[in-house]
Amino acid sequence: MAWFRTLTRFSATAKSWPVRTIPTSPSLLLTSLRYFSTGAAVDNRPPPARCGDLEPTRGGEKPRVVVLGSGWAGCRLMKGIDTNIYDVVCVSPRNHMVFTPLLASTCVGTLEFRSVAEPVGRIQPAISTEPGSYFFLSNCKGIDAENRRVHCETVTEGPNTPDPWKFNVSYDKLVIALGAEALTFGIRGVNEHAIFLREVHHAQEIRRRLLLNLMLSDVPGTTEQEKSRLLHCVVVGGGPTGVEFSGELSDFITKDVRQRHAHVKDYIRVTLIEANEILSSFDDRLRQYATKQLTKSGVRLVRGIVKDVESHKIVLDNGTEVPYGLLVWSTGVGPSSLVKSLDLPKSPGGRIGIDEWLRVANVPDVFAIGDCSGFVESTGKPVLPALAQVAERQGKYLAGLLNRIGKAGGGRANSGAELDLGDPFVYKHMGSMATIGRYKALVDLRKSKEGKGISLAGFLSWFIWRSAYLTRVVSWRNRFYVAVNWLTTMVFGRDISRI
Repeated sequence: MAWFRTLTRFSATAKSWPVRTIPTSPSLLLTSLRYFSTGAAVDNRPPPARCGDLEPTRGGEKPRVVVLGSGWAGCRLMKGIDTNIYDVVCVSPRNHMVFTPLLASTCVGTLEFRSVAEPVGRIQPAISTEPGSYFFLSNCKGIDAENRRVHCETVTEGPNTPDPWKFNVSYDKLVIALGAEALTFGIRGVNEHAIFLREVHHAQEIRRRLLLNLMLSDVPGTTEQEKSRLLHCVVVGGGPTGVEFSGELSDFITKDVRQRHAHVKDYIRVTLIEANEILSSFDDRLRQYATKQLTKSGVRLVRGIVKDVESHKIVLDNGTEVPYGLLVWSTGVGPSSLVKSLDLPKSPGGRIGIDEWLRVANVPDVFAIGDCSGFVESTGKPVLPALAQVAERQGKYLAGLLNRIGKAGGGRANSGAELDLGDPFVYKHMGSMATIGRYKALVDLRKSKEGKGISLAGFLSWFIWRSAYLTRVVSWRNRFYVAVNWLTTMVFGRDISRI
């Protein structure tokens, strides 16, 4: 047989190959066996010293713009910056931007998580391709404005990853877009037991917790009282995020839980707790409509103030105890601890103080945009609300401003102070939108809370809401993902796999 003759020839050839001996010194043997040890190897050697900073730019190089943060403001700035003029360096603990208006839809499977995450490298391709532009997965730990350096520390996770190390990044122009953090008002237990709906990993945790509670409540031996607690979803905060999540959750219960978890369908419920009125920035008529529709969808509205949060219940100011299996906290945002710690001028409320051109007051070559910034009192302008449209508008304006400065030769550090900056930043409110479930939404196109304008509610508003946000998704790739996810959910229902 042909294959047997081939095998015989191969065996004869192998016998004629020279045999190489491997040294078997004790040190080499121990080193080799270490890789096959089943126990944890103990290495007493000190970790390798890490050093190296991103030094200041030189004469033949492009000036460097360092952007702190990858939220709405920072990413819109990077998208609009002219990379023929500047090198761009982004420092952020996440390598993507989150399309927050659609984040609530990912918690219940209406959208997949990657549909609302846009990689920074796709928003500004120069970060991945240009030799002087970088993205550093790091946290900003401080700013040395006098020496024009940003102190950074790498982000690492897990037991087998390198320990974080520190480094410095020098800048010609610095843009602070650090965003904000959820307000807890100093209430005990919020950070330990509540979930904030601000990042993709928050939505992932909410989804896993919700599906886990659904499945645990169906296990034999679970008491009626425990089922009632596990399947009680409590949302604290009646702003757009809290209302939209409550609406999505009520849709999920009505259309999916009642079909696929029939044994416990009568136990699951949603409670929305708000200290004042829900959707306080919307028109009165729209607020009443939202209240009516949420109540009809099965969402229980409770007016009260949370005083204490425990592992299985929250306590209101009137002494009422509310047991819960899932607690989502959405009570607004405020300056982060890092923003508070920076030795920079502050605006009313603790944000970084800026002038009409978004420059940090009295600090050359430093700008601040987004939720971390606010006009100083000397400008006579109010602090703008922490909205995505404010941050996006500021990022777009500042990109144009920096491009003009760079073209006029002011891109380097300590240059451009005498240049004409043009018109200052002016914010014009474009209106607000929110979905409340059951193919209904609110559209409030008033320029201000006291002003007059168009306000709509119902199915037409829901269609406008979806159309508007579909066009605002950053890339065509994610627009396609969102449209396909919406169509798939409408035809086949939501995915309830716990992954």
